Parts: sequence; C-alpha cells; structure tokens
Amino acid sequence: MSEESLPDALPEYAERVLDVADRIPPGRVMTYGDVAEWLEEGGPRQVGRVMALYGGAVPWWRVIRADGVLLPGHELEALGHYREEGTALREASRAAEGHLPRIDVRRARWDGEERLQGHP
Repeated sequence: MSEESLPDALPEYAERVLDVADRIPPGRVMTYGDVAEWLEEGGPRQVGRVMALYGGAVPWWRVIRADGVLLPGHELEALGHYREEGTALREASRAAEGHLPRIDVRRARWDGEERLQGHP
C-alpha cells in the first residue's frame, strides 16, 4: 500500500507548504503568496487552504495575509505569538475594528533566504 493511499497521509503539496511554514524564523512572516512563490507552485488561495486544513501542526501565525491583518477568529492567540517572538507590528488606528494591530509586513517579511543556500 503506497503512502498516497493511506487515508491520513498529507497531500504532497500540503507537506511542502507546511515545511515552508516550519522554516520561517520566529519574529518573521511570509504571506500566503510568498509561500506559493517560494514553492513555485499554487497560489495564495491554495496555501491558505492548506493552512486552514493542516496548519495547526506548524507555526501557523507566521503565514499571513498580504495586508498584515490578523487571522480572523485567531487574532488574540496570534497576537500573543507575535509579541512573544518580537514580530514587527503596526499599532491600529482608533478607527480600526477591535483596535488590533497589524503585522508590519515590510519589516517582518522573511524572503526564505535558506533556499539560496541549497535547500530545495
């Protein structure tokens, strides 16, 4: 019986997405699109789907929306991780819903430089 036929085996693309998420250093982030671009496969929606289904096994809070808005329904948990790891945040304006900060994507974004050092 091959691994693909096992009911609880992860699809190969999901494994690759989760591997990238697991490589993101503490305090840094990649957008869904960054992950897809790094893998040279899929797009932001496919990465988001993988993270929604399987992301609990990796530091999911390090894979974010391009606008830096915290993941709806998980804002406070994610914010705790960001503050603990020293992730760059932009404080919310008083007009912002819930007054929650956003990720400062420009400062916190990780470009996956490991790949340049010979990682597939």
